[in-house]
Amino acid sequence: MNQSLYPFFAGLSMLGLMSASPGSATTEQKNKALVRRFGEASNARQFDVLAQLVSDDFVRHCQATPDVDVRSREQFIEFLRRDAAVFPDARQTARHLVAEGDLVAFWATYEGTQEGQMGPFPPSHKKMQIDFAGVFRVRDGQLAELWVTWDNLASLRQLGHVAPPPPAQ
Repeated sequence: MNQSLYPFFAGLSMLGLMSASPGSATTEQKNKALVRRFGEASNARQFDVLAQLVSDDFVRHCQATPDVDVRSREQFIEFLRRDAAVFPDARQTARHLVAEGDLVAFWATYEGTQEGQMGPFPPSHKKMQIDFAGVFRVRDGQLAELWVTWDNLASLRQLGHVAPPPPAQ
């Protein structure tokens, strides 16, 4: 290899932009593919596939829903089923995925129409579109943990459950 290009290619490899050898995927590439499969299965409501992608002892952390405690695959799948019942047309679209080691960070868009009861809020039949972010931890080829957050106030405003602030004087 041309010695002057070595630092460039070494840098690309460290950033995960080049695989170590043609045809072989890095751990980060495999982990990002797992997160993409999770998003596709979630959008398709393929709960049997989701169960295969998530570890038995999966844990979800979220300040936006402090009363929701998820500490197993079954609890997480049930949480996803309830979300699908409230927002039957919901779609998640990953905008950015960044992987390092066993972690995959994402920036995504969630959009859907509220057709079911959401905590204390009755169905609004309104559509919302919000950005959300999170980090998955991957262990042994499965999703083991998730930290996720979004702007609850923006969601509730779009759904008509919270009035917008008065105009500035």
